[in-house]
Amino acid sequence: MGSQESRPATTRSNLPPHRWHRVEDPDREAVVGAYEAVIAGAGPAGLTAALELTRHGRRCVVIEADPHLVGGISRTDVYKGYRFDIGGHRFFSKSPEVNAFWDEVLGDQFLRRPRLSRIYYDRKFFHYPLRPVDALLKLGPLRSVRILASYLKARLKPIEPERSFEDWIVNRFGRTLFDIFFKTYTEKVWGMPTSAISADWAAQRIKGLSLIKAALSALRIGLPGRGGEVVKTLIEEFKYPRLGPGQMWEAVRDRVQEGGGSVQLGRRVDRIEHDGRSINAFVSVDPEGRTTRYLGRHFLSTMPIRHLINAMSPAAPDEVREAAAGLRYRDFLTVVLIVNRAETFPDTWIYVHDPCVRLGRVQNFKNWSPEMVPDPNTSSLGLEYFCFEGDDLWGMSDADLIELGRREIDTIGLVPGSSVIDGCVVRMPKAYPVYDDSYRDRVAVIRRWLSRFDNLELAGRNGMHKYNNQDHSMMTALLAARNILGLGSYDTWKVNTDAEYHEEGGDDASSDLAGRAVPRRVEAA
Repeated sequence: MGSQESRPATTRSNLPPHRWHRVEDPDREAVVGAYEAVIAGAGPAGLTAALELTRHGRRCVVIEADPHLVGGISRTDVYKGYRFDIGGHRFFSKSPEVNAFWDEVLGDQFLRRPRLSRIYYDRKFFHYPLRPVDALLKLGPLRSVRILASYLKARLKPIEPERSFEDWIVNRFGRTLFDIFFKTYTEKVWGMPTSAISADWAAQRIKGLSLIKAALSALRIGLPGRGGEVVKTLIEEFKYPRLGPGQMWEAVRDRVQEGGGSVQLGRRVDRIEHDGRSINAFVSVDPEGRTTRYLGRHFLSTMPIRHLINAMSPAAPDEVREAAAGLRYRDFLTVVLIVNRAETFPDTWIYVHDPCVRLGRVQNFKNWSPEMVPDPNTSSLGLEYFCFEGDDLWGMSDADLIELGRREIDTIGLVPGSSVIDGCVVRMPKAYPVYDDSYRDRVAVIRRWLSRFDNLELAGRNGMHKYNNQDHSMMTALLAARNILGLGSYDTWKVNTDAEYHEEGGDDASSDLAGRAVPRRVEAA
Protein backbone atom coordinates (compact mmCIF):
# COMPACT_ATOMS: atom_id res chain seq x y z
CA MET A 1 0.00 0.00 0.00
CA GLY A 2 1.36 3.43 -0.92
CA SER A 3 0.24 6.97 -0.20
CA GLN A 4 0.76 10.43 -1.69
CA GLU A 5 0.57 13.75 0.17
CA SER A 6 -0.69 16.82 -1.65
CA ARG A 7 0.81 20.29 -1.43
CA PRO A 8 0.23 21.89 1.99
CA ALA A 9 -1.47 24.88 0.35
CA THR A 10 -4.58 22.80 -0.27
CA THR A 11 -5.11 21.97 3.41
CA ARG A 12 -8.03 23.71 5.16
CA SER A 13 -8.08 24.23 8.90
CA ASN A 14 -11.25 22.22 9.37
CA LEU A 15 -10.27 19.36 7.06
CA PRO A 16 -7.66 16.62 7.32
CA PRO A 17 -4.61 16.78 5.00
CA HIS A 18 -5.32 15.53 1.50
CA ARG A 19 -4.29 11.90 1.24
CA TRP A 20 -4.88 8.99 -1.07
CA HIS A 21 -4.26 5.46 0.12
CA ARG A 22 -4.04 2.90 -2.66
CA VAL A 23 -5.44 -0.42 -1.54
CA GLU A 24 -5.94 -3.78 -3.17
CA ASP A 25 -8.14 -5.26 -0.45
CA PRO A 26 -11.82 -4.54 -1.33
CA ASP A 27 -12.61 -4.49 2.39
CA ARG A 28 -10.29 -1.50 2.91
CA GLU A 29 -11.10 2.09 2.12
CA ALA A 30 -9.17 4.77 0.26
CA VAL A 31 -9.57 8.26 1.74
CA VAL A 32 -9.56 11.55 -0.13
CA GLY A 33 -9.82 14.82 1.75
CA ALA A 34 -9.37 18.61 1.58
CA TYR A 35 -11.56 19.32 -1.42
CA GLU A 36 -13.42 22.60 -1.41
CA ALA A 37 -16.37 20.82 -3.03
CA VAL A 38 -17.38 17.23 -3.75
CA ILE A 39 -19.82 16.85 -6.64
CA ALA A 40 -21.86 13.72 -7.36
CA GLY A 41 -22.56 13.27 -11.06
CA ALA A 42 -20.66 14.26 -14.23
CA GLY A 43 -23.65 15.33 -16.30
CA PRO A 44 -24.26 18.91 -17.51
CA ALA A 45 -25.07 20.14 -13.99
CA GLY A 46 -22.16 18.53 -12.17
CA LEU A 47 -19.56 19.51 -14.75
CA THR A 48 -20.90 23.06 -15.10
CA ALA A 49 -20.61 23.57 -11.34
CA ALA A 50 -17.11 22.08 -11.35
CA LEU A 51 -15.92 24.42 -14.10
CA GLU A 52 -17.39 27.44 -12.33
CA LEU A 53 -15.56 26.46 -9.14
CA THR A 54 -12.22 25.83 -10.85
CA ARG A 55 -12.50 29.19 -12.67
CA HIS A 56 -12.40 30.74 -9.20
CA GLY A 57 -9.43 28.66 -8.08
CA ARG A 58 -11.41 26.25 -5.89
CA ARG A 59 -10.41 22.59 -5.84
CA CYS A 60 -13.24 20.18 -6.46
CA VAL A 61 -13.79 16.56 -7.37
CA VAL A 62 -16.58 15.16 -9.53
CA ILE A 63 -17.45 11.52 -8.95
CA GLU A 64 -19.43 9.71 -11.63
CA ALA A 65 -20.96 6.22 -11.60
CA ASP A 66 -20.46 5.59 -15.33
CA PRO A 67 -17.07 3.92 -15.83
CA HIS A 68 -16.41 5.43 -19.27
CA LEU A 69 -18.46 8.49 -20.23
CA VAL A 70 -19.33 11.93 -18.91
CA GLY A 71 -22.37 13.99 -19.87
CA GLY A 72 -25.17 11.96 -18.30
CA ILE A 73 -28.10 11.82 -20.69
CA SER A 74 -26.26 14.44 -22.81
CA ARG A 75 -23.36 12.10 -23.48
CA THR A 76 -22.28 10.70 -26.83
CA ASP A 77 -21.87 6.94 -27.09
CA VAL A 78 -19.67 5.28 -29.69
CA TYR A 79 -20.10 1.90 -31.37
CA LYS A 80 -17.53 0.82 -33.98
CA GLY A 81 -16.85 4.46 -34.77
CA TYR A 82 -20.54 5.40 -35.01
CA ARG A 83 -21.40 8.20 -32.59
CA PHE A 84 -24.91 8.68 -31.23
CA ASP A 85 -26.92 10.67 -28.72
CA ILE A 86 -29.23 9.50 -26.01
CA GLY A 87 -32.28 11.29 -27.36
CA GLY A 88 -30.76 14.01 -29.53
CA HIS A 89 -29.71 17.31 -27.95
CA ARG A 90 -30.25 20.70 -29.51
CA PHE A 91 -28.04 23.49 -28.19
CA PHE A 92 -30.60 26.26 -28.00
CA SER A 93 -31.21 28.53 -25.02
CA LYS A 94 -32.79 31.88 -24.29
CA SER A 95 -30.14 32.41 -21.59
CA PRO A 96 -27.24 34.62 -22.77
CA GLU A 97 -25.07 33.22 -19.98
CA VAL A 98 -25.62 29.61 -21.04
CA ASN A 99 -25.01 30.46 -24.70
CA ALA A 100 -21.78 32.25 -23.75
CA PHE A 101 -20.69 29.18 -21.73
CA TRP A 102 -21.25 26.89 -24.72
CA ASP A 103 -19.45 29.21 -27.13
CA GLU A 104 -16.49 29.67 -24.80
CA VAL A 105 -16.01 25.92 -24.41
CA LEU A 106 -16.51 24.73 -28.00
CA GLY A 107 -16.40 27.83 -30.20
CA ASP A 108 -15.91 26.82 -33.84
CA GLN A 109 -16.70 23.17 -33.04
CA PHE A 110 -20.40 24.04 -33.26
CA LEU A 111 -22.37 23.40 -36.44
CA ARG A 112 -25.49 25.38 -37.33
CA ARG A 113 -28.14 22.79 -38.05
CA PRO A 114 -31.47 23.39 -39.80
CA ARG A 115 -34.29 21.75 -37.94
CA LEU A 116 -36.38 19.31 -39.90
CA SER A 117 -38.58 17.19 -37.67
CA ARG A 118 -41.70 15.50 -38.95
CA ILE A 119 -44.47 13.26 -37.70
CA TYR A 120 -44.91 9.82 -39.23
CA TYR A 121 -48.51 8.69 -39.40
CA ASP A 122 -50.40 6.43 -41.80
CA ARG A 123 -47.28 5.98 -43.98
CA LYS A 124 -47.06 9.73 -44.54
CA PHE A 125 -44.79 12.46 -43.19
CA PHE A 126 -46.26 15.62 -41.68
CA HIS A 127 -44.26 18.72 -40.80
CA TYR A 128 -43.82 19.39 -37.12
CA PRO A 129 -44.70 21.89 -35.79
CA LEU A 130 -47.88 21.19 -37.71
CA ARG A 131 -48.49 23.13 -40.91
CA PRO A 132 -52.24 22.98 -41.41
CA VAL A 133 -52.18 23.17 -45.21
CA ASP A 134 -49.58 20.37 -45.39
CA ALA A 135 -51.53 18.25 -42.90
CA LEU A 136 -54.90 18.75 -44.58
CA LEU A 137 -53.56 17.90 -48.04
CA LYS A 138 -51.92 14.68 -46.84
CA LEU A 139 -54.86 13.55 -44.77
CA GLY A 140 -57.21 13.83 -47.75
CA PRO A 141 -60.41 15.83 -48.30
CA LEU A 142 -62.82 13.77 -46.20
CA ARG A 143 -60.59 13.60 -43.13
CA SER A 144 -59.69 17.26 -43.61
CA VAL A 145 -63.35 18.22 -43.50
CA ARG A 146 -63.73 16.24 -40.27
CA ILE A 147 -60.67 17.99 -38.81
CA LEU A 148 -61.97 21.46 -39.65
CA ALA A 149 -65.45 20.63 -38.35
CA SER A 150 -63.91 19.22 -35.17
CA TYR A 151 -61.77 22.35 -34.73
CA LEU A 152 -64.73 24.68 -35.19
CA LYS A 153 -66.78 22.67 -32.73
CA ALA A 154 -63.99 22.88 -30.17
CA ARG A 155 -63.72 26.64 -30.58
CA LEU A 156 -67.47 27.20 -30.36
CA LYS A 157 -68.01 24.83 -27.47
CA PRO A 158 -64.72 24.21 -25.63
CA ILE A 159 -64.39 21.65 -22.88
CA GLU A 160 -64.82 23.30 -19.49
CA PRO A 161 -63.23 23.02 -17.06
CA GLU A 162 -60.00 22.24 -18.91
CA ARG A 163 -58.47 19.60 -16.62
CA SER A 164 -56.61 17.03 -18.72
CA PHE A 165 -53.98 17.09 -21.44
CA GLU A 166 -56.66 15.73 -23.74
CA ASP A 167 -58.99 18.63 -22.90
CA TRP A 168 -56.25 21.22 -23.53
CA ILE A 169 -55.27 19.85 -26.96
CA VAL A 170 -58.83 19.24 -28.12
CA ASN A 171 -59.76 22.84 -27.27
CA ARG A 172 -56.93 24.18 -29.45
CA PHE A 173 -56.75 21.64 -32.29
CA GLY A 174 -60.05 19.75 -32.27
CA ARG A 175 -60.60 16.13 -31.31
CA THR A 176 -59.89 14.61 -34.72
CA LEU A 177 -56.43 16.19 -34.97
CA PHE A 178 -55.80 15.26 -31.33
CA ASP A 179 -56.53 11.59 -32.06
CA ILE A 180 -54.19 11.61 -35.05
CA PHE A 181 -51.21 13.63 -33.89
CA PHE A 182 -51.17 13.80 -30.08
CA LYS A 183 -52.81 10.84 -28.38
CA THR A 184 -50.70 7.85 -29.52
CA TYR A 185 -47.29 9.50 -29.21
CA THR A 186 -47.97 11.02 -25.79
CA GLU A 187 -49.15 7.69 -24.42
CA LYS A 188 -46.05 5.96 -25.84
CA VAL A 189 -43.75 8.45 -24.14
CA TRP A 190 -45.38 8.60 -20.73
CA GLY A 191 -47.09 5.23 -20.39
CA MET A 192 -50.38 6.71 -19.20
CA PRO A 193 -53.65 7.69 -20.93
CA THR A 194 -53.94 11.30 -22.10
CA SER A 195 -57.25 11.65 -20.24
CA ALA A 196 -55.37 11.04 -16.98
CA ILE A 197 -52.59 13.60 -17.64
CA SER A 198 -53.07 17.05 -16.18
CA ALA A 199 -53.59 19.98 -18.59
CA ASP A 200 -50.69 21.97 -17.10
CA TRP A 201 -48.17 19.89 -19.02
CA ALA A 202 -49.66 20.81 -22.40
CA ALA A 203 -50.01 24.45 -21.34
CA GLN A 204 -46.24 24.69 -20.80
CA ARG A 205 -44.84 22.05 -23.16
CA ILE A 206 -46.75 23.46 -26.17
CA LYS A 207 -46.78 26.99 -24.75
CA GLY A 208 -48.18 29.66 -27.05
CA LEU A 209 -49.12 27.25 -29.84
CA SER A 210 -52.56 26.70 -31.37
CA LEU A 211 -53.87 25.67 -34.76
CA ILE A 212 -54.12 29.34 -35.76
CA LYS A 213 -50.61 30.20 -34.57
CA ALA A 214 -49.16 27.14 -36.28
CA ALA A 215 -50.89 28.18 -39.52
CA LEU A 216 -49.62 31.76 -39.29
CA SER A 217 -46.11 30.52 -38.52
CA ALA A 218 -46.21 28.31 -41.62
CA LEU A 219 -47.16 31.41 -43.65
CA ARG A 220 -44.36 33.40 -41.90
CA ILE A 221 -46.84 35.76 -40.29
CA GLY A 222 -45.26 36.78 -36.99
CA LEU A 223 -47.10 36.15 -33.75
CA PRO A 224 -44.35 36.84 -31.20
CA GLY A 225 -44.86 35.99 -27.59
CA ARG A 226 -44.55 38.51 -24.83
CA GLY A 227 -41.57 40.77 -25.49
CA GLY A 228 -41.12 39.30 -29.00
CA GLU A 229 -39.79 35.99 -27.71
CA VAL A 230 -39.61 32.90 -29.89
CA VAL A 231 -41.95 29.99 -29.13
CA LYS A 232 -39.43 27.19 -28.49
CA THR A 233 -41.60 24.64 -30.28
CA LEU A 234 -41.22 26.64 -33.51
CA ILE A 235 -37.44 27.21 -33.71
CA GLU A 236 -35.99 26.22 -37.06
CA GLU A 237 -32.23 26.24 -36.42
CA PHE A 238 -29.97 25.21 -33.56
CA LYS A 239 -26.33 24.66 -32.71
CA TYR A 240 -24.86 21.18 -32.44
CA PRO A 241 -21.32 20.01 -31.58
CA ARG A 242 -19.43 18.51 -34.51
CA LEU A 243 -18.93 15.21 -32.62
CA GLY A 244 -22.18 15.18 -30.66
CA PRO A 245 -23.17 16.64 -27.27
CA GLY A 246 -20.62 14.49 -25.47
CA GLN A 247 -17.92 16.63 -27.11
CA MET A 248 -19.13 19.57 -25.01
CA TRP A 249 -18.98 17.71 -21.74
CA GLU A 250 -15.70 15.98 -22.51
CA ALA A 251 -14.24 19.44 -23.18
CA VAL A 252 -15.65 20.76 -19.88
CA ARG A 253 -14.18 17.73 -18.07
CA ASP A 254 -10.77 18.50 -19.56
CA ARG A 255 -11.00 22.16 -18.49
CA VAL A 256 -11.94 21.16 -14.96
CA GLN A 257 -8.91 18.88 -14.73
CA GLU A 258 -6.59 21.46 -16.31
CA GLY A 259 -7.83 23.93 -13.69
CA GLY A 260 -6.85 21.68 -10.79
CA GLY A 261 -10.10 19.78 -10.33
CA SER A 262 -10.61 16.05 -10.65
CA VAL A 263 -13.23 13.99 -12.51
CA GLN A 264 -13.28 10.35 -11.40
CA LEU A 265 -15.34 7.75 -13.27
CA GLY A 266 -16.69 4.41 -12.12
CA ARG A 267 -17.45 5.81 -8.66
CA ARG A 268 -21.06 5.38 -7.55
CA VAL A 269 -22.06 7.21 -4.37
CA ASP A 270 -23.04 4.48 -1.94
CA ARG A 271 -23.20 6.34 1.36
CA ILE A 272 -23.54 9.96 2.47
CA GLU A 273 -22.20 10.55 5.96
CA HIS A 274 -23.65 13.43 7.97
CA ASP A 275 -24.07 14.66 11.55
CA GLY A 276 -27.61 16.00 11.17
CA ARG A 277 -26.45 19.52 10.32
CA SER A 278 -23.69 19.12 7.75
CA ILE A 279 -22.61 16.56 5.18
CA ASN A 280 -19.23 15.10 6.15
CA ALA A 281 -18.43 12.75 3.25
CA PHE A 282 -19.62 11.11 0.07
CA VAL A 283 -18.50 7.47 0.08
CA SER A 284 -18.28 5.81 -3.32
CA VAL A 285 -17.85 2.24 -4.50
CA ASP A 286 -16.09 1.27 -7.73
CA PRO A 287 -16.82 -1.74 -10.01
CA GLU A 288 -14.33 -3.89 -8.04
CA GLY A 289 -16.15 -3.14 -4.79
CA ARG A 290 -13.49 -0.80 -3.36
CA THR A 291 -14.77 2.21 -1.47
CA THR A 292 -13.47 5.78 -1.36
CA ARG A 293 -14.44 8.44 1.18
CA TYR A 294 -14.51 11.98 -0.24
CA LEU A 295 -14.26 14.66 2.43
CA GLY A 296 -14.96 18.28 1.68
CA ARG A 297 -16.31 21.60 2.86
CA HIS A 298 -19.23 21.70 0.41
CA PHE A 299 -21.22 18.99 -1.38
CA LEU A 300 -23.36 19.15 -4.51
CA SER A 301 -25.65 16.34 -5.61
CA THR A 302 -27.02 15.84 -9.11
CA MET A 303 -27.90 12.18 -8.58
CA PRO A 304 -31.55 11.10 -8.33
CA ILE A 305 -33.18 12.37 -5.15
CA ARG A 306 -34.42 8.86 -4.40
CA HIS A 307 -30.83 7.58 -4.37
CA LEU A 308 -29.60 10.59 -2.38
CA ILE A 309 -32.05 9.90 0.43
CA ASN A 310 -31.43 6.14 0.42
CA ALA A 311 -27.68 6.77 0.77
CA MET A 312 -27.97 8.94 3.89
CA SER A 313 -26.06 7.66 6.93
CA PRO A 314 -27.50 7.91 9.53
CA ALA A 315 -30.71 7.10 7.68
CA ALA A 316 -33.26 9.79 6.96
CA PRO A 317 -36.54 9.71 8.95
CA ASP A 318 -39.15 7.20 7.83
CA GLU A 319 -41.44 9.82 6.24
CA VAL A 320 -38.55 11.18 4.16
CA ARG A 321 -37.49 7.72 2.96
CA GLU A 322 -41.12 6.90 2.13
CA ALA A 323 -41.42 10.15 0.15
CA ALA A 324 -38.25 9.33 -1.80
CA ALA A 325 -39.34 5.76 -2.47
CA GLY A 326 -42.53 7.08 -4.06
CA LEU A 327 -40.74 9.21 -6.68
CA ARG A 328 -41.07 7.61 -10.12
CA TYR A 329 -39.14 7.79 -13.37
CA ARG A 330 -39.79 7.03 -17.03
CA ASP A 331 -36.93 5.06 -18.56
CA PHE A 332 -35.64 5.00 -22.09
CA LEU A 333 -33.66 2.84 -24.48
CA THR A 334 -32.12 3.48 -27.88
CA VAL A 335 -31.73 0.80 -30.52
CA VAL A 336 -29.00 1.97 -32.90
CA LEU A 337 -29.24 0.49 -36.39
CA ILE A 338 -26.41 0.75 -38.92
CA VAL A 339 -27.77 0.69 -42.47
CA ASN A 340 -25.84 0.27 -45.72
CA ARG A 341 -27.24 3.42 -47.31
CA ALA A 342 -25.45 6.72 -47.77
CA GLU A 343 -28.76 8.61 -47.51
CA THR A 344 -31.99 7.63 -45.81
CA PHE A 345 -34.37 10.53 -45.09
CA PRO A 346 -33.72 14.28 -44.65
CA ASP A 347 -35.00 14.74 -41.08
CA THR A 348 -32.88 15.22 -37.99
CA TRP A 349 -35.56 13.30 -36.11
CA ILE A 350 -39.03 11.87 -36.68
CA TYR A 351 -41.88 11.40 -34.23
CA VAL A 352 -43.64 8.08 -34.83
CA HIS A 353 -47.33 8.55 -34.04
CA ASP A 354 -48.48 5.46 -35.85
CA PRO A 355 -49.99 3.00 -33.33
CA CYS A 356 -48.90 -0.05 -35.35
CA VAL A 357 -45.39 0.04 -33.81
CA ARG A 358 -43.98 0.55 -30.31
CA LEU A 359 -41.26 2.82 -31.65
CA GLY A 360 -41.64 6.41 -30.44
CA ARG A 361 -39.00 8.50 -32.21
CA VAL A 362 -36.18 8.05 -34.73
CA GLN A 363 -32.95 10.06 -34.74
CA ASN A 364 -30.97 10.35 -37.98
CA PHE A 365 -27.50 10.96 -36.55
CA LYS A 366 -25.83 11.68 -39.88
CA ASN A 367 -28.14 14.66 -40.33
CA TRP A 368 -27.18 16.06 -36.93
CA SER A 369 -23.54 15.97 -38.04
CA PRO A 370 -21.87 14.05 -40.90
CA GLU A 371 -19.01 13.23 -38.53
CA MET A 372 -21.28 11.07 -36.40
CA VAL A 373 -20.85 8.35 -39.06
CA PRO A 374 -17.36 6.99 -39.91
CA ASP A 375 -18.29 5.52 -43.30
CA PRO A 376 -20.04 7.98 -45.67
CA ASN A 377 -21.60 5.05 -47.53
CA THR A 378 -23.62 4.10 -44.44
CA SER A 379 -26.03 5.79 -42.05
CA SER A 380 -26.99 5.25 -38.41
CA LEU A 381 -30.47 5.57 -36.96
CA GLY A 382 -31.43 5.79 -33.30
CA LEU A 383 -34.77 4.12 -32.58
CA GLU A 384 -36.14 5.34 -29.27
CA TYR A 385 -38.41 3.30 -27.04
CA PHE A 386 -39.95 4.67 -23.84
CA CYS A 387 -40.44 2.16 -21.04
CA PHE A 388 -40.27 1.46 -17.33
CA GLU A 389 -37.24 -0.28 -15.91
CA GLY A 390 -38.14 -3.94 -15.53
CA ASP A 391 -40.97 -4.06 -18.09
CA ASP A 392 -40.95 -6.32 -21.15
CA LEU A 393 -39.14 -3.83 -23.38
CA TRP A 394 -36.46 -3.09 -20.80
CA GLY A 395 -35.94 -6.79 -20.17
CA MET A 396 -35.50 -7.82 -23.83
CA SER A 397 -32.08 -9.02 -24.89
CA ASP A 398 -30.05 -6.70 -27.10
CA ALA A 399 -30.41 -9.14 -29.99
CA ASP A 400 -34.20 -9.17 -29.65
CA LEU A 401 -34.35 -5.37 -29.43
CA ILE A 402 -32.24 -4.98 -32.57
CA GLU A 403 -34.52 -7.43 -34.36
CA LEU A 404 -37.58 -5.50 -33.10
CA GLY A 405 -36.06 -2.27 -34.37
CA ARG A 406 -35.21 -3.79 -37.76
CA ARG A 407 -38.74 -5.13 -38.09
CA GLU A 408 -40.44 -1.87 -37.07
CA ILE A 409 -38.26 0.37 -39.26
CA ASP A 410 -39.26 -1.88 -42.13
CA THR A 411 -42.95 -1.80 -41.14
CA ILE A 412 -43.16 1.98 -41.25
CA GLY A 413 -41.16 2.08 -44.49
CA LEU A 414 -38.35 4.44 -43.47
CA VAL A 415 -35.67 2.01 -44.69
CA PRO A 416 -35.91 -1.66 -45.70
CA GLY A 417 -35.16 -4.03 -42.86
CA SER A 418 -32.74 -5.83 -45.18
CA SER A 419 -30.48 -2.75 -45.25
CA VAL A 420 -29.67 -3.11 -41.53
CA ILE A 421 -26.14 -4.53 -41.21
CA ASP A 422 -25.39 -4.02 -37.51
CA GLY A 423 -26.72 -2.51 -34.33
CA CYS A 424 -26.40 -1.97 -30.60
CA VAL A 425 -28.58 -1.00 -27.62
CA VAL A 426 -28.17 1.65 -24.91
CA ARG A 427 -30.45 1.69 -21.86
CA MET A 428 -30.90 4.92 -19.92
CA PRO A 429 -32.63 4.49 -16.55
CA LYS A 430 -34.33 7.46 -14.88
CA ALA A 431 -34.36 9.51 -18.08
CA TYR A 432 -37.50 11.47 -17.20
CA PRO A 433 -38.69 12.27 -13.67
CA VAL A 434 -42.42 11.57 -13.51
CA TYR A 435 -44.85 14.16 -12.16
CA ASP A 436 -47.64 12.04 -10.77
CA ASP A 437 -50.37 13.25 -8.44
CA SER A 438 -48.19 12.96 -5.33
CA TYR A 439 -44.74 14.07 -6.50
CA ARG A 440 -45.12 17.69 -5.30
CA ASP A 441 -45.87 16.64 -1.73
CA ARG A 442 -43.08 14.05 -1.78
CA VAL A 443 -40.48 16.54 -3.03
CA ALA A 444 -41.68 19.08 -0.45
CA VAL A 445 -41.12 16.58 2.39
CA ILE A 446 -37.63 15.80 1.10
CA ARG A 447 -36.69 19.46 0.61
CA ARG A 448 -37.78 20.41 4.12
CA TRP A 449 -35.59 17.72 5.62
CA LEU A 450 -32.58 18.48 3.40
CA SER A 451 -32.76 22.18 4.28
CA ARG A 452 -31.12 21.37 7.62
CA PHE A 453 -27.80 20.64 5.89
CA ASP A 454 -25.83 23.87 5.60
CA ASN A 455 -23.31 22.60 3.04
CA LEU A 456 -25.46 20.63 0.58
CA GLU A 457 -26.65 21.93 -2.80
CA LEU A 458 -28.93 20.21 -5.31
CA ALA A 459 -28.84 20.82 -9.07
CA GLY A 460 -29.83 19.24 -12.37
CA ARG A 461 -32.67 17.13 -13.71
CA ASN A 462 -32.58 14.16 -11.36
CA GLY A 463 -30.88 16.13 -8.60
CA MET A 464 -34.04 18.24 -8.30
CA HIS A 465 -36.55 15.75 -9.77
CA LYS A 466 -37.25 18.26 -12.54
CA TYR A 467 -37.83 17.38 -16.18
CA ASN A 468 -35.73 20.11 -17.80
CA ASN A 469 -33.41 20.89 -20.68
CA GLN A 470 -29.65 20.97 -20.22
CA ASP A 471 -29.57 24.80 -20.13
CA HIS A 472 -31.84 24.74 -17.09
CA SER A 473 -29.64 22.11 -15.43
CA MET A 474 -26.60 24.25 -16.15
CA MET A 475 -28.12 27.38 -14.66
CA THR A 476 -29.09 25.60 -11.43
CA ALA A 477 -25.50 24.35 -11.23
CA LEU A 478 -23.98 27.79 -11.85
CA LEU A 479 -26.05 29.24 -9.03
CA ALA A 480 -25.23 26.34 -6.71
CA ALA A 481 -21.54 26.90 -7.41
CA ARG A 482 -21.91 30.61 -6.65
CA ASN A 483 -23.52 29.72 -3.33
CA ILE A 484 -20.46 27.60 -2.57
CA LEU A 485 -18.16 30.45 -3.65
CA GLY A 486 -19.99 32.90 -1.38
CA LEU A 487 -20.97 35.07 -4.36
CA GLY A 488 -24.63 35.22 -3.36
CA SER A 489 -27.46 33.34 -1.76
CA TYR A 490 -29.42 31.78 -4.61
CA ASP A 491 -32.40 29.48 -4.47
CA THR A 492 -31.85 27.09 -7.37
CA TRP A 493 -35.55 26.20 -7.32
CA LYS A 494 -36.29 29.68 -8.67
CA VAL A 495 -34.68 29.00 -12.04
CA ASN A 496 -37.47 28.95 -14.61
CA THR A 497 -37.86 26.91 -17.78
CA ASP A 498 -35.87 29.41 -19.85
CA ALA A 499 -32.85 29.10 -17.52
CA GLU A 500 -33.60 32.50 -15.96
CA TYR A 501 -33.39 33.22 -12.24
CA HIS A 502 -36.43 34.98 -10.74
CA GLU A 503 -36.02 36.20 -7.19
CA GLU A 504 -39.78 36.68 -6.84
CA GLY A 505 -40.48 32.92 -7.15
CA GLY A 506 -42.29 31.16 -4.32
CA ASP A 507 -40.30 30.36 -1.20
CA ASP A 508 -42.28 27.35 -0.04
CA ALA A 509 -41.00 23.84 -0.66
CA SER A 510 -43.90 23.03 -2.94
CA SER A 511 -42.90 25.74 -5.44
CA ASP A 512 -42.66 24.21 -8.89
CA LEU A 513 -41.02 26.98 -10.90
CA ALA A 514 -38.01 25.01 -12.09
CA GLY A 515 -38.07 22.63 -15.00
CA ARG A 516 -40.49 21.87 -17.79
CA ALA A 517 -43.89 20.65 -16.79
CA VAL A 518 -44.29 16.94 -17.37
CA PRO A 519 -47.38 14.77 -17.26
CA ARG A 520 -48.97 14.35 -13.89
CA ARG A 521 -52.32 12.82 -13.17
CA VAL A 522 -55.48 14.90 -13.16
CA GLU A 523 -56.29 15.99 -9.63
CA ALA A 524 -59.57 14.83 -8.19
CA ALA A 525 -62.39 17.32 -8.73
